[in-house]
Amino acid sequence: MALRRALHFVFKVGDRAKTATFYREVLGMKILRHEEFEEGCKATCNGPYDGKWSKTMVGFGPEDDHFVAELTYNYGVGEYQLGNDFLGLTLQSSQAVSNAKRLGWPLTQVEEALYLTQAPGGYPFYIVDKEQPPHDPVTKVSLGVSDLQRSTHYWATLLGLNVIDKSEEKNTVLLGFSDSQCKLELRDVGGKVDHGTAFGRIAFSCPREQLPDIEALMKKEKQNILTPLVSLDTPGKATVEVVILADPDGHEICFVGDEAFRQLSAVDPKGNELLDKAMEEDKSDEWFAKHNKQKAAA
Repeated sequence: MALRRALHFVFKVGDRAKTATFYREVLGMKILRHEEFEEGCKATCNGPYDGKWSKTMVGFGPEDDHFVAELTYNYGVGEYQLGNDFLGLTLQSSQAVSNAKRLGWPLTQVEEALYLTQAPGGYPFYIVDKEQPPHDPVTKVSLGVSDLQRSTHYWATLLGLNVIDKSEEKNTVLLGFSDSQCKLELRDVGGKVDHGTAFGRIAFSCPREQLPDIEALMKKEKQNILTPLVSLDTPGKATVEVVILADPDGHEICFVGDEAFRQLSAVDPKGNELLDKAMEEDKSDEWFAKHNKQKAAA
């Protein structure tokens, strides 16, 4: 499984401007690309919504060798309900800690050289207060599970991630496709996993030829396939193929063909400009305020 790699985690955001401030000015990430869509994605990349939405990819570097965040914004939806499914993204950057302090962004020290903060919407981020490494500073994504043994079997035996570490004290298992990639931490929450309406999705790439095999294995093992192998078109860009799964706790997992995705995920030098333009042209907040209404809460 050495050819498989971790790509990104999908966050639904209700306040695009505050979210952009957090990722750009607090964490110090860059806008890698930005796209606007007039209707919902047939692979539900933006959640169960049919209307206008946008996708913004942000990270410390290109998705070829960095784990990044995919920010999906549904016009007209102002907030989402958090569950206990997403437990945090951890990154190493003393600069981000300094940025947060300078900007007055709330920080809580949880142990020596480790701070907890929140992205708009309440998503937890852990920042290690050490110099940012030359490689990807994002080290792990933590997800809640209800049965650690069952989930470890799913992610390791069926999906092929390697078990890197286990902690009985913390009820966690750390997995990854390689040491150089962002890791996945599974943490037993001692009960049912609640995804709320803010539920995200983690994405991995693999050689395109492996996609039918992944789908066939999940059918054989009677596992949940949310979206069978499908092609997704992006006008003017590469067409990618994906299979979308759900693990035993309902965490959404996207496997995408690597060859086409490397073309699709190329950094757009106009990404920052496109996001700023879209936010400037988005008058939805003004419209709702003028009509004395609030955006929908999903």
